[in-house]
Amino acid sequence: MKTPNYLTTERSQPWREELRKSVKAAERTKRERVKMPEQDAQVRITNQMEVNRGLDEKQAVAEASRCLDCAEPTCIGGCPVNINIPKFIKYIEGGRFLEAARSLKETNALPAVCGRVCPQEEQCESKCFYTLKLKKPPVAIGHLERFAADYEQTSGKISVPDVAPSNRVKVAVVGSGPAGLAAAGDLAKQGYDVTVFEALHEIGGVLKYGIPEFRLPNVIVDVEIEHLRKMGVRFVTNFIVGKTAGFDDLRAEGYKAFFVGSGAGLPNFMNIPGENHIGILSSNEYLTRINLMGAAGKGFDTPVPAGTNVVVIGGGNTAMDSVRTAKRLGARRAVIVYRRSLDEMPARKEEIHHAQQEGVEFLCLNNPVAYLADEKGRVTHVRLQKMTLGEPDASGRRRPVPVEGSEYLMETDLVVVSVGVSPNPLIAKALPSLEVSRWGTLTVNEENMQTSIPDIFAGGDIVRGGATVILAMGDGRKAAAGIHRYLNEK
Repeated sequence: MKTPNYLTTERSQPWREELRKSVKAAERTKRERVKMPEQDAQVRITNQMEVNRGLDEKQAVAEASRCLDCAEPTCIGGCPVNINIPKFIKYIEGGRFLEAARSLKETNALPAVCGRVCPQEEQCESKCFYTLKLKKPPVAIGHLERFAADYEQTSGKISVPDVAPSNRVKVAVVGSGPAGLAAAGDLAKQGYDVTVFEALHEIGGVLKYGIPEFRLPNVIVDVEIEHLRKMGVRFVTNFIVGKTAGFDDLRAEGYKAFFVGSGAGLPNFMNIPGENHIGILSSNEYLTRINLMGAAGKGFDTPVPAGTNVVVIGGGNTAMDSVRTAKRLGARRAVIVYRRSLDEMPARKEEIHHAQQEGVEFLCLNNPVAYLADEKGRVTHVRLQKMTLGEPDASGRRRPVPVEGSEYLMETDLVVVSVGVSPNPLIAKALPSLEVSRWGTLTVNEENMQTSIPDIFAGGDIVRGGATVILAMGDGRKAAAGIHRYLNEK
């Protein structure tokens, strides 16, 4: 395993050596993992404020002191953007909070975002020595990342990563979601003239339209974006690449390479009877209209129906965001309908736990087969069929099998369908020679994220078809390195 640079620099500094000597490893392993403070469940369903309240300084230092500062830090390998995790954690333990935040931004353009929405339990924390060897709760890496980033934001002493002198080479980034922002940040650091083109009126992509305020406040995203502006990244909104202007038009303006991170905003439906009834929405529409357009507020010309008896179809994080949003909009009953069991549910365990605390019902091993409506075409019932689990499918999860004769009706006045997304076909239609998969995702070289058109690179959901924020950011960073090599070789 390659030794990280910090082992021969940061580790040899007197303050760090003193920390290691002051608390022995055996004592560190006896310390309990801190618990993130939360809003009370019955209070938080009445507001849009964050559920997780963040660690205070004392809690952060205590949790950081659990880190063993392993000689071979396997946690780093679990991070898609390769954060030097022991380095920033030891800064926190030493009370050097601003330095911790600065070190995070060496490889992560959005630390305050990632500290909130990344599935650390499946990534860096799953590779922690505590988890791998001691079978104990891992160091709360995500909580500490959020703490450092939030501390810097509130301190008024926000650092901006170093940027190389301008090389006057123009690179276009299509889409301002996590993949695009990560690519833009890395390219700006290398001196490129970066412009991000966003189709919507707000910067942030899925961070703004897809994730509710109670999980990720917009102001947090805006501060992170401002860091990129200070690094020289330009943003253009209401600009659809492939329609407002084509790739050839941008090439004529001097752009030498492109990163496409336009996401997967085309919702999937189940194509079952009654799916076009009034009151049946995709999770994309539901969350976008609420989060980005404020359509749940009073006086809105085209309000989103609040619903008193809301059914959300699906078991991913977006389904959890939708059903928990419904509770906050006043739903008397909010139900998750999922065709597998709770154990197979792909949503983060924390999101499931929070939903359960908030009174969300989970109707597992059930699947919708039809919707019924009244004389005005408004949905009134969903016809459900009970399921059982068969042999594992390609995903490794046990395949749901219908139970014959088990259909029944359940009342509802609002249905939100959250069964996956596909890439918007606009990019592929604008570039007929671009190679795409049978699912409509862009085909790339996984080493450098280059598409079949040499000057176009891509990453995030338009390549993966739906994934996490941090995986999209990892793609953006890999693509930025690929673009840099491509332009240098060219």
